[in-house]
Amino acid sequence: MKDSYIVSRIQDELEELGRDAQLRTLAEIRGVNLCSNDYLALCDDPRLKDAVVQAVTEARRVSSTGSRLLSGQCAEWDDIEREFAAFAGTEAALCFSSGYAANIGVLTSVLKPNDIVFSDSLNHASLIDGIRLSGARRMIYPHADLKALESALAQHAADAGAHVIVSESTFSMDGDAPPIERLVALAKEFDAELVLDEAHATGVCGPEGRGRAAAAGCERETLAVVHTCGKALASMGAFVCCSETVKRYLVNRARTFVFSTAMAPYVAGQIRGALELARAANDRREHLRGIAVELRGRLIGAGFETREGDSPIVPVIVGDNRAALFYAEFLQGRGFAARAIRPPTVQLGTSRIRVSLTARITRGDILRLVDVLTEAREALREAAFAAHG
Repeated sequence: MKDSYIVSRIQDELEELGRDAQLRTLAEIRGVNLCSNDYLALCDDPRLKDAVVQAVTEARRVSSTGSRLLSGQCAEWDDIEREFAAFAGTEAALCFSSGYAANIGVLTSVLKPNDIVFSDSLNHASLIDGIRLSGARRMIYPHADLKALESALAQHAADAGAHVIVSESTFSMDGDAPPIERLVALAKEFDAELVLDEAHATGVCGPEGRGRAAAAGCERETLAVVHTCGKALASMGAFVCCSETVKRYLVNRARTFVFSTAMAPYVAGQIRGALELARAANDRREHLRGIAVELRGRLIGAGFETREGDSPIVPVIVGDNRAALFYAEFLQGRGFAARAIRPPTVQLGTSRIRVSLTARITRGDILRLVDVLTEAREALREAAFAAHG
């Protein structure tokens, strides 16, 4: 039977991805895990497992049975939202099924077509998609260039509609962080609002892992701060932390909340257990910061391109798609579970190995990692010389 037009088109696109070394496949992680967002190493912590078992045992049901506005509402969600708001330092919080759903929900509901959004060029896809779907006017400023942001805010200061700055607090691919205090100051100066995505800072940064907004003491000077639970908190879902007014609005207008089946009630117990462990994990945060700083220093010393910062996301930028795949395969052959990150996830010409450190990674691991990366670079040069010889 002849393939349909759509299936043929799909096949052509898959073949094109293969030719461009951009085809992705699913594979299980093996070796020293450099791909995990489980920054605090809680995913297999017996204490968190016990919290899940207790939550399941005490739950009246193991399914929500519907959206929160239909049959999925229960006291567990009210309780954990109050606890998470206290953790985030905001007046209220609303739980979504994922960070992606949270970002889409908050941006598509609060933004209107007449508004202007000032968005960092390296913002996560969920922020980009939320802005696009909102229909608001978009002003994309160069990554972390706050002078360019200030200029754009000044240029459009007299324009009608709300003005909203949107940024990650720790960028997911480069691992760097904008100065949150400066973003807040610019928002105040130009009568703009600020939306922060703390996905890769939750549990990792700030007092008790409460994020970079908390570290800057500006939790309540934002329109919304989004904290996800599927990374350092080893759980699921995400919270939009905001004022009570914004929460009430999201309950009525955020389509990804209104039309999504709620998570099972026991998940609230898992999040509660993770919060308790994360708040007490100062030793793990210090370990992460220490090995992240040392790894960056050793990479630069060995002649590799990376980004500044102290987050556990450490990019090793190699430029070419095929080079990134070569490095990943070489690392895998030496016992490191690594992935090549390529466009469109990152910009053209910045393909990389994205090293994601966790608290179970040792200093010995990172020393060996730099050695293996150096070996891989030499092997790649030899292969290139042989191919052109």
